[in-house]
Amino acid sequence: MAQKYERIVVVGGGSAGWMTATALATEFKGRIGIELVESEDIGIIGVGEATFPSIREYNRLVGIDEAEFLRATNGTYKLGIRFHDWLELGRDYFHTFGHFGNLFGSQTLWAQHRRMGLAEPLGQQCVPTVMAMQGRFVLPSEQAQFKYAYHFDAVQYAAFLRQLAIQRGVRHTQGRIVEVARRADGGVAALQLDDGRRVEGDLFIDCSGFRSLLLGDALQEPFVDFSHWLPVDGAWACPCERSGEEIKPYTEATALEGGWAWRIPLQNRTGHGHVFSSRFIDVDRAREQLLARLDGKPLAEPRLLRFTTGHRQRFWVHNVVSIGLSSGFLEPLESTSIYLIQDGIARLMAALTTGRPLDENDLALFNDGAARRFARIRDFIILHYCLTRRRDSELWRHVATMELPETLAFRLALWRGYGVLHEYDEEGFDATSWLAIHAGMDHWPERQDPVIAEIPAERALQALKGRSKAIAASVERMPLHRSTLRQVLGQ
Repeated sequence: MAQKYERIVVVGGGSAGWMTATALATEFKGRIGIELVESEDIGIIGVGEATFPSIREYNRLVGIDEAEFLRATNGTYKLGIRFHDWLELGRDYFHTFGHFGNLFGSQTLWAQHRRMGLAEPLGQQCVPTVMAMQGRFVLPSEQAQFKYAYHFDAVQYAAFLRQLAIQRGVRHTQGRIVEVARRADGGVAALQLDDGRRVEGDLFIDCSGFRSLLLGDALQEPFVDFSHWLPVDGAWACPCERSGEEIKPYTEATALEGGWAWRIPLQNRTGHGHVFSSRFIDVDRAREQLLARLDGKPLAEPRLLRFTTGHRQRFWVHNVVSIGLSSGFLEPLESTSIYLIQDGIARLMAALTTGRPLDENDLALFNDGAARRFARIRDFIILHYCLTRRRDSELWRHVATMELPETLAFRLALWRGYGVLHEYDEEGFDATSWLAIHAGMDHWPERQDPVIAEIPAERALQALKGRSKAIAASVERMPLHRSTLRQVLGQ
């Protein structure tokens, strides 16, 4: 049955809830009633401090000024992720938000680089990679075009958005949800709060985190488990005092015995965490490894989070839409948690702004697209693991030999055989990102397009060296990240 929605209830605060409420309030400007119910039982995870470049588009659409945002969240700039020890111990590489020149022409830059057998990393041909390695940052311009993201405090971001959403007409209701009343068709009719209040709505957005209060608990939507390919199931998180004057403009991910550790620099502190698999390392040992890596005085006791990688089979069931952790979780290796929130919001807004009542076909399209997005990002994250040469612990032996999803196995076959960076629909990462991981993991095609050799070797070598020298000289004149940040903040 086709439906229109005039009363929308968002369940749960945090980044997912307040991002959703702010987007709805900005779009509908009071034409639809929007209420956010924030329960004490639904805690805020609040450790997802590294983001994907798409966050800038969300901030722009809801009218957030960059400097104001950075001040409110202790934010810093992010040019990508530096991976330590993933290929083998002592080796690192950088996943950039930039590009490596012409990726698809007959004179493909990366293929010429590989053909010349240059000892320098492919990243030397990429402006933001060189910027990151030198700790420098400038905003993009016609001379230097690239994407960038942020590091920020997710709890402060939610508080910032809460104020904005309430100013734009969102009703904020605080109370513990004790019962979810159902409709005859299986949907949700209302939320019963512990103080007797009843919150009714036409559409309910489940932003209740891992608990998945509506979609998981009330509607019992099945979970699609990815843990066969992504076995990490826990994370220790601990903030510490920031050390040193400079702030690295990138996230760091270091492969460890039973998982990997993150390092995320903010203005006022550094976020540290250890994502691990309890199948391959004891929880207490994982905690010890995290504490041993802190580069400053801890500001709190380490906090343990438990999770299963995967997603709900459907994301929109009856009149319940799940956004954020309530819909699923992919480990934070590529900083996609907030991106997936944004993706869910974009799909929701596209559905709600069609100007007509929605039917089962609309819900099916929503669910199919969201599921494919999870699968595409899942494959990209698996790529980091399956190409490893490490065999020094049980985890790395497992991921190096496990059976891969068919979609990823096909992509790898095309790359190995022909150097083709195949793309599906609903991609979360473009060809440049896939190339950055292949290059960083020293994983190259077995064959080379003969047309690459039509360019004389001497000319190709001269062009590559000239480009890397020009990039290095340009970056050397740029200010350090901290200087640019101070200027933007007006300090």
